[in-house]
Amino acid sequence: MSTDQQLFEQLNKLRGSKTVIVGIGNTLKGDDGVGSLICEQLQQAGVGVELIDAGTVPESYIQPIIKKVPRNLLIIDAIDFGDSPGTINIFKPEQLNSLVVSTHTLSPRIFVDMITQVINVDVYFIGVQPAQTTFGQFLSDDIRCALQRLVDLLVDIFPLEE
Repeated sequence: MSTDQQLFEQLNKLRGSKTVIVGIGNTLKGDDGVGSLICEQLQQAGVGVELIDAGTVPESYIQPIIKKVPRNLLIIDAIDFGDSPGTINIFKPEQLNSLVVSTHTLSPRIFVDMITQVINVDVYFIGVQPAQTTFGQFLSDDIRCALQRLVDLLVDIFPLEE
């Protein structure tokens, strides 16, 4: 489990480098929408990185990501890694096969492999442990708090350039 300080230290290494943040999620399925909602809030707050809200079809954004040629790719999603709801953790792509369960049809690993076959990019999955992903539910309180912590952290690490 990552504490907010550990999370900051891991992500702070990316400060100043060309980064694309991709939010994945279905906002109609409760906590599953966290990635998309984080992108929306980052857009409103203003950050110095490219943002892509991929919703439920990240595969549709493979070519746009490749064309941006980022140094780092942060993918934010609700990922069931068996921890307490609202826990935020960072995973490298190679950890995804055995440690986590995605809530989407395309494997996150395949999505990343398709990108990394074309460009050299460091990929990080920021997983938020969901409490529930039931259709028609709202965001749970645990995820709402995690969302705000992560938005604040990313705004701090990737400020708009003046």
